[in-house]
Amino acid sequence: MASDVVTGGFSRSWSALLAAVAEVADEDFDQPSGCRGWLVRDLVVDAQDVLVTLVTPADSGATADATTYWDLVEEPTGDDPLDALIPRLAAAYGDPALLKFHLDDVGSAAGRAAELADPAALVSTKDKVLTAGDYLAAYVLEWTLHHLDLIAHLPSAPRPPAETLAAARTALERIAGAPFSGELSDTDALLAGTGRRAPTADEAAALGGLTGRLPLILG
Repeated sequence: MASDVVTGGFSRSWSALLAAVAEVADEDFDQPSGCRGWLVRDLVVDAQDVLVTLVTPADSGATADATTYWDLVEEPTGDDPLDALIPRLAAAYGDPALLKFHLDDVGSAAGRAAELADPAALVSTKDKVLTAGDYLAAYVLEWTLHHLDLIAHLPSAPRPPAETLAAARTALERIAGAPFSGELSDTDALLAGTGRRAPTADEAAALGGLTGRLPLILG
């Protein structure tokens, strides 16, 4: 089984996201999210990758870790058919209750798979091989960003836990190869750093030369 050190951050970020989705009112599933081009409902179906990856063993050595798992990509234009796959799938569910059931069902399975995973086992995804522990660590950033996306236009929704925001910020700084200014909160560093919003003038000044390298769009 994966150790508490490996799964703790993943479990906290994942549980927090599931709890936030459970509180979303049906009418809010058609609200825009913080992820450009996606509605709130689109975030709810983006969970099966974890379950698939954890049961996809690799037969070669690791080629990536929790940091190099992420590729820096150009901002999606929507022209790629795969970009529209998730929104189409979410729209097909229709009833928000079915979406919640989907996430609860798949999410519970993914959470259990994470608990049972051997952190040293090698798994394959995105044409990369990495340990299950590194893969789960990488997804702390993914779930925290999706949680922020979920609540972008839902001010009363539960926020991500402070510890997962801090862990996600650290992960993004490793990807950037430089720390973000302490003048930015963890949330602001994540939002501005990944292009979910532009840095304010004060933030840009605090970020200095790092500003020219933003946004860091993860793929």
